[in-house]
Amino acid sequence: MSPVRSLSVRNRDMQNRYQSSGQAGIKHKQKESADTFFLPKTSNGVKKIVTIGGGTGSYMVLRGLKQFPFDITAVVTMFDNGGSAGTLRDEFGILPPGDLRRCLIALSEGRRRAVLRDLFNFRFDKKGSSLHGHSFGNLLLLALSEIYGSDIKAVQKASELLDIVGRVLPVSLDKSHIHATLENGTQIVGESNIDIPKHNGNLRIINIVLKPRARIFKETDKAIREADLIVICPGDIYSSLIPNLIVDGMKKALRACKGEKVAVCNSMTKWGETHDYTASDMMRELLKYSGLKKFDYVICNTREISADVQKKYAKEKKYPVEVDAKLNTCAKKVIKADLLTDSDVVRYDPETVAKILYKL
Repeated sequence: MSPVRSLSVRNRDMQNRYQSSGQAGIKHKQKESADTFFLPKTSNGVKKIVTIGGGTGSYMVLRGLKQFPFDITAVVTMFDNGGSAGTLRDEFGILPPGDLRRCLIALSEGRRRAVLRDLFNFRFDKKGSSLHGHSFGNLLLLALSEIYGSDIKAVQKASELLDIVGRVLPVSLDKSHIHATLENGTQIVGESNIDIPKHNGNLRIINIVLKPRARIFKETDKAIREADLIVICPGDIYSSLIPNLIVDGMKKALRACKGEKVAVCNSMTKWGETHDYTASDMMRELLKYSGLKKFDYVICNTREISADVQKKYAKEKKYPVEVDAKLNTCAKKVIKADLLTDSDVVRYDPETVAKILYKL
């Protein structure tokens, strides 16, 4: 039996077991060898789902999706220039590994999952050390890149080590930086300066470009064109999500995809990026840069955030997103649901989001 045929059989078995049990907790395995990592995917009745995003939002969505019989591909932004990832990018010329690492961890499975997750997440915090601030997972991806000769091989080998469900792909292999133009004409250069603004964060961003221009990775292009469902994950609109949408070739790939397009809306605004934005403001920006006229679905949270939690977030100038009536102009259908976990932080429940996606 060929590797691709074997994969489709496992997916079909997974789907049958899910449908007969009605439970979301069944593991969906898509273990692939080095030789089949970039072979064409075959669903054979299982939906091919592609997520587009950065670290935190994609991490949440992927953790939920791997419990369902999906054929998963995670497309990850490659334009981080801050922290450990930015340092390694500058010093060694590799693609920033931080968001790749988070998505790999989210999809990890197997007996060693817990210890490997802790290992990949471990961050050296001894002040004065040359390793201070570095994540072990980022350093491991750097080492794998040096050993096997490319960033793609590094992701491939890390995927094998973590026994991941699905695959993780960079949106581009080109080394570019994000350039933002504010409404007063000020130019902001670099993901980290947008993410943590040193300027007046009340000013809106009116344009985002990549310099130099970046081209979509060929395997990412193929995955998007063949997807049954594309999900733009929650995340930082201008520093994490839109950069994926403006790589050369992305708009064509999205238009060529016959699958449904879904966006999961943020529940909180972010000072410096989406201050005072409503849900429709955020979705209109994603539509503008994606080249799409409408999403098939927009998923948004309707649970009210407690006053105590709002007060805590207000210290960081983050406020609940208003799900406004204009949101209906951004999608064929708006799905409103209680997406939050029961905690003192505003965080979506991975299984709740995945269940909604599975039913589409």
